[in-house]
Amino acid sequence: MQILKTMKKVPGGMIVVPLILGALINTFLPNALKIGGFTTALFKNGSPCLIALFILCSSAKINIHKLGTPIYKGLILTVPKILIGGILGWFIGREFGLSGILGLSPLAIIPAVANSNGGMYGAMAAQYGNDTDEGAISLVALNVGPFVTMLFMGVGGLADFPIYSFIAILVPVAVGIFLGNADENMREFLASGSGLLIPFFGFALGSGINLTNVINAGISGILLGLFTFVVTGFVTYALYGIFTGSNRALGFGVANTAGTSMVVPGLVAEVDKSLLPYAAVATTQIAASVIVCAILCPLMVGYLDKKWRQNQAKYDRNEIIPNKQV
Repeated sequence: MQILKTMKKVPGGMIVVPLILGALINTFLPNALKIGGFTTALFKNGSPCLIALFILCSSAKINIHKLGTPIYKGLILTVPKILIGGILGWFIGREFGLSGILGLSPLAIIPAVANSNGGMYGAMAAQYGNDTDEGAISLVALNVGPFVTMLFMGVGGLADFPIYSFIAILVPVAVGIFLGNADENMREFLASGSGLLIPFFGFALGSGINLTNVINAGISGILLGLFTFVVTGFVTYALYGIFTGSNRALGFGVANTAGTSMVVPGLVAEVDKSLLPYAAVATTQIAASVIVCAILCPLMVGYLDKKWRQNQAKYDRNEIIPNKQV
């Protein structure tokens, strides 16, 4: 059986497939994972621990010594997405309340729009970019997780998060960065663990979702994905053009939603219980956004890369050669 290869063929499949499987079991066999022991600890209640460990392992990949020149590109790729997602989510929450508009709550909008898929960007940067493009992933990876959502919802008065909740989120990140930069072997060891954890916390996350509560999330989730792709993509694409000689197509490389953003609603709702009624639907909507963007983003980058190379070749052919002096 080609289980792993089949999962990888699905956009965001390493987290989406286990999540859906967990949700199906929880919907139709709700007591199957409540038998106690290791089974319940891992497959039903294990998501907070697994996600924390994933964040630690992922943070270990960030090499602080490679943030020199690429940091400017990383800022262009991350700051606009964070601001667009954060401000939009805050505005909708202020004007329409936590239930949001068109079925989209701030709890879904902020993580879906603001958090980008660093792995997807890294793969495209390796294929279409240069060393500085690839180095930008060190900064791109920083906007993944619940911190941005908690920050905008907390500052905007949409939720109540005590200061220690922010610190608690950052501790695994800090530990991962420290270990990864203190020891190269530790970085490799921890980095290898992040991929292993994804399907397990994806399943545990899905086991808390009842599909009967999120039937209407499909269309709104697709709209969320299209907004994330179009708006953040064109903004970062336009701004990436300031780097002379760089492949502007990679500006669209962050026009996506991180698969790990699906864990954010649940984590945030654990801190502020008033958000629990919105967490399940927000998770499903973000899952839809992940899939939509995972399909469209690489296609757009490939198309823009082709156009960029054609323009470069045309420029080289038409370049004026100075006349020889007699």
